[in-house]
Amino acid sequence: IDDQDIGNFSLNSLRKNIGLVTQETILFNDSIENNIRYGNLDASLTEIENAADEAGVSDFANLLPKKLQTIVGESGIKLSGGQRQRVAIARAILKNAPILLLDEATSSLDNITEQKIQFSIKKLMKNRTSLIIAHRLSTIEDADLIYVLNKGKIIDFGKHEELLKKCKLYSQLQLQQDLNQET
Repeated sequence: IDDQDIGNFSLNSLRKNIGLVTQETILFNDSIENNIRYGNLDASLTEIENAADEAGVSDFANLLPKKLQTIVGESGIKLSGGQRQRVAIARAILKNAPILLLDEATSSLDNITEQKIQFSIKKLMKNRTSLIIAHRLSTIEDADLIYVLNKGKIIDFGKHEELLKKCKLYSQLQLQQDLNQET
């Protein structure tokens, strides 16, 4: 990472420097606030509220009677998949790690919500190394370098516009995404 052998670092050190947002968000049977706080246990309430605003958590939390103090239930069962992912994004914003790993981070969001959150994700990715695993091309189209995988093998790489022209699978995925957005 950044031309440094990761073997020279402890696992704990690596984990401290990676923010993670996955498709299957892990939430605790605690408040929305505390689930966000897990990204930085020393964060102030203001920092947590700012992360919640940036990730779109406040949009739904402010409609709940206890707002950020609402208990989410075991594994976040009281929240939708998209709401759980927004809490995970807020957690990553709060952690503010130099490396960001997004694994299908917007997969549970509808297209309108994804567009709103995309701005927060782009802001979060600024000035950090970001690895994004995604099927939705809208999530990755601004990436510096995109690798296209098929059956576990890299079949092409490049920028979004280049891949649309030279990679049949990538252009098919784009066409499929465009058709899905029209319906």
